[in-house]
Amino acid sequence: MNAVHTLDIPEPTAADGGLRYGSLTWHPAREHTDLLAPPVAAALAGFAGADRIHVAPIDPELADTAEMTKAYELPEAASVNCVIVAGRRAGEERVAACLVRATTRADVNGAVRRLLDVRKASFWPTGRATESTGMEYGGITPIGLPGQWRLLVDEAVLAGPAIIGSGLRRSKVLLPGADLAKLPGAEVISGLALPPG
Repeated sequence: MNAVHTLDIPEPTAADGGLRYGSLTWHPAREHTDLLAPPVAAALAGFAGADRIHVAPIDPELADTAEMTKAYELPEAASVNCVIVAGRRAGEERVAACLVRATTRADVNGAVRRLLDVRKASFWPTGRATESTGMEYGGITPIGLPGQWRLLVDEAVLAGPAIIGSGLRRSKVLLPGADLAKLPGAEVISGLALPPG
């Protein structure tokens, strides 16, 4: 794993509870719901760890991980990708959101397929993912996902800070990675992710 995982999120220094991480200024998410998709803002209202969640506006053209981390001087290993995967068994579609560090990739046809107990697992088409979540492509996040979906969290996500989507391409969310395991229905899985390539 990348040494970045051991870095902590800086303490808030601004009067409004804001902080600096990379070249971005992050603000308390509960006070900046205009930077969150509606399902994310609604879910955040009931989340016990909401006071540790910050949001920062970004250029929507830089929402993809590689561009964002470079432009805003953020460690790539701090970024956590949320991918929607599904498979069928006995006519039933089984859907899961998988959280993995950006320096890895989800083991879709290994660990994820076995966890869903399906013959074949695949990524959901973009249009279906955005329609079902009420979120924008490039901003899909585990906060505010449909409750019937499984939420699979790679164990490595828990260590250090996590930068995730806000539901919108024009902002990102920063929180302690360990707080992702506290989301409703989260299942922490060892070996959910593989090295890149």
